[in-house]
Amino acid sequence: MEKPISSSAEYLVDVRDVHKSFKDVKAVKGIDLKIAHGEFVAVLGPNGAGKTTMVEMIEGIQHPDKGEIHIDGKQWKHHQHELHQIIGLSLQETRFMEKLTAYETMQLFASFYKLNSHRVDEVIELIGLEEKKKAYVNNLSGGQRQRLALGIALLNKPRLLLLDEPTTGLDPNARREIWNILLRLKKELNTSLILTTHYMEEAEYLCDRIIIMDQGQILSQGTLEEILSMNGGCRSLDELFINLTGRHLYE
Repeated sequence: MEKPISSSAEYLVDVRDVHKSFKDVKAVKGIDLKIAHGEFVAVLGPNGAGKTTMVEMIEGIQHPDKGEIHIDGKQWKHHQHELHQIIGLSLQETRFMEKLTAYETMQLFASFYKLNSHRVDEVIELIGLEEKKKAYVNNLSGGQRQRLALGIALLNKPRLLLLDEPTTGLDPNARREIWNILLRLKKELNTSLILTTHYMEEAEYLCDRIIIMDQGQILSQGTLEEILSMNGGCRSLDELFINLTGRHLYE
């Protein structure tokens, strides 16, 4: 068995020459990616770019055909239980039991980690659902459901948080509330974040680094200023994407 990288390594996530195909479709083609402790990274690209497949491999849902993924110096093949304890997930659409209250839903998921009600109370306060904790899930607004989904992802105090378009469909105020929660986690717990989003403002506001993908490959990465300047001084991410691929970012 391969010895894991020391957990004191510089990078929390280390993706090395990863490939993934589905029949004749090459979804990911030799990606290398490193994410530091406490770093927020946005992954941008059109549908079919390979970003979801890449994130699912980091989550352990998919397995690479070739290459290695190390999280905290460990691999899913040998350390599944340990990695589940340090990762939090929030998907674009999360369905909960409609006839449970928000608090009961949080308690249910907390039981999977053997967490007590004190932790549930902490997270309810963090996501701002104190006044809605006795409300049934089917009576929550879209923004409140998204905050509930985020709260569940935060129960185990994850060192790595993976969010798939967490603010899609939310109004600007609800979106900002989610952003503030995430920035608080970064500051207080040094949480790392991998974010897929279609909102340029979200990527710019939250993330230390932006990764642009298409056709299973990383086309450019760096801070917003870096990737714009290194690609002909583009004025926007969409203009950059047109220069790199000949099409718009959201096609």
